[in-house]
Amino acid sequence: MVMKEEILDKAKIKKLLFLGPKGSYSDFAKDKFVSAFELDCVSTNIKSISGVIKALKDENSEDIVAVIPIENSIEGIVRETLDNLSSLKKEGIKIIAETTMNVKHALLGYADKKSQIKIVRSHPQALAQCKHYLQANFPDTLIEEATLSTSAAIRSLTGKEKNVAAIGSVECAKMYSIPVIEEEINDEENNQTRFILLGKFLAPQTGKDKTSITFSTENKAGALSRVLAILDKYGLNMSYIDSRPSKKELGEYVFYIDFEGHIADEKVINAFEEIKPMSKMFYVIGSYHSV
Repeated sequence: MVMKEEILDKAKIKKLLFLGPKGSYSDFAKDKFVSAFELDCVSTNIKSISGVIKALKDENSEDIVAVIPIENSIEGIVRETLDNLSSLKKEGIKIIAETTMNVKHALLGYADKKSQIKIVRSHPQALAQCKHYLQANFPDTLIEEATLSTSAAIRSLTGKEKNVAAIGSVECAKMYSIPVIEEEINDEENNQTRFILLGKFLAPQTGKDKTSITFSTENKAGALSRVLAILDKYGLNMSYIDSRPSKKELGEYVFYIDFEGHIADEKVINAFEEIKPMSKMFYVIGSYHSV
């Protein structure tokens, strides 16, 4: 049974953390969540995903939520996010909702022409998503500098350094009055990033829900396949599976699975009753829907 006090109560939310600084894609995703849930809260940006998670766990309160990226359509899962999700069990923090943002990168800076540029800064994923563009437009001597976010790269630009450019969004460039050198430089046109909203609540059933779980099993042959067989038995359509080292013992892994359904659905309840006894660790990261 889902306890009544666990159900999402947007009126309790007074503070929202997001991966910043302002102008990052997490900032724009944050605005989307605020609008969808009609939140009346103060927003605070934090410079790293681990920092956002730590602040959320340290405050350990129902009045605080957080927004972080979890997956990109080109680069895949955000490992820093995935590695932190299983650590939320002690505080009872869950995914409340998800949203998807279109990612359109631009080359930004004060250079009068691209041949002046010797250094390009951005988040590692943004650099990777524009790899072919950079190879086609710049020599092998181009220096790629990684930053904690695309917006941090943009904010670092000054008119005194015409040889330095950044990769990020046109919207962020406008926020900081940075010139746009070239738009839509993504290697892949369909570039999207999925963001999650975290908090000490469980989202109500909508009929269009997804549930995320994390668990570990005994390091024995067939342990994972037995869990997957249970999901299949109850007709729970799996949309994602991954594993990460447990960091406790060599050869031991923590698994992450997304599937269609809500924790309050009878078939999900029945499946969990069978999975839990065969798990060393089991946690429902959340049941939620897209906004």
